[in-house]
Amino acid sequence: MPSNNNRNQPVIRGAGSALDRFKTEVASELGLTNYDQIDKGNLTSRQNGYVGGNMTKKMVAFAEQALQQGQITAINNSAQLEKPQSVFGTQGSLQ
Repeated sequence: MPSNNNRNQPVIRGAGSALDRFKTEVASELGLTNYDQIDKGNLTSRQNGYVGGNMTKKMVAFAEQALQQGQITAINNSAQLEKPQSVFGTQGSLQ
């Protein structure tokens, strides 16, 4: 069984434990109990995908609600995002 060498890091430093709790909560809502303790390799891609997909839907809904309520300035000021590197060369083609 491969070790968990996941290089995806939360954008907000220190948010990892909150995201793990959120993942467990979403999995529980989907009927996957003890999600934090089971071997994810024994679940189907569909089951794992439902968890991640529903997490994304809920986070997008939260951000949309914040936008609607005018809270986006506070979110922008609290999130120190890295600028993405361009995938385009000087000629505009993918590298």
